[in-house]
Amino acid sequence: MGADTIVHRLDLGYFVRPAVETGTGLPRVEPVLAYLVRHEAGLLLFDTGIGAGDPEAEAHYRPRRRDLRAALAGAGATPGDVRLVVNCHLHFDHCGGNPALAGRPVLVQRTELATARAGGHTIDALVDHPGARYEELDGEAEVWPGVTVVPTPGHTEGHQSLVVSGSGGTTVLAGQARDFASEFASDEMARRAGLDAPGTDRPPHPHWLDRLADFAPGRVLFAHDRSVWEGAMPPGGGAPRTGEGPARPPR
Repeated sequence: MGADTIVHRLDLGYFVRPAVETGTGLPRVEPVLAYLVRHEAGLLLFDTGIGAGDPEAEAHYRPRRRDLRAALAGAGATPGDVRLVVNCHLHFDHCGGNPALAGRPVLVQRTELATARAGGHTIDALVDHPGARYEELDGEAEVWPGVTVVPTPGHTEGHQSLVVSGSGGTTVLAGQARDFASEFASDEMARRAGLDAPGTDRPPHPHWLDRLADFAPGRVLFAHDRSVWEGAMPPGGGAPRTGEGPARPPR
């Protein structure tokens, strides 16, 4: 992968998480963010926005959507330019735009798809919609040179993140592996403390964080937080550029 790899953040709206789910006694507005990766192999879309079709979800979360086509247009792309879709998981606020990308391969962990198909996990119509084309993964997979799916279970058993690596460094698209950059930062500090003083008492961290650390990421981006975790960069480079401007479609 060349150094000109670009990760574009797409704003696909927001929802209001009710007070009963925040742990603070107050509701919280959360953005819904997807990421368009321009790679020499083409354009990859990580998550696709908020789905519709469930009155209960509408009342509970009060979502406000930004059309996926409009968001892609802002990055100089169309749905037809997208070659590959990766959903971090199949909750309705992450796979809502999948029907607009019918026929495109969608990478998902096998256990996540099975859970979604069992019902009660998401909006059912978003799972096996007309033209749905899943490629099921059982664990880690390098899907394009320097682009690796890494399982990050927790939010759901089949949650996955995407590592984008190249000569310019590494960016992790963490999805909802953690809700906030500050939570990820706390986990990473716990991991470092364990390395500095093995065997001492310290907060636990998720096992997948050790695998992500193998890639030496310079930054980590999230699905529901505009903040970015930044760490020590690998020698001699920076992370793939994160942009808001046009992405050239694949040749």
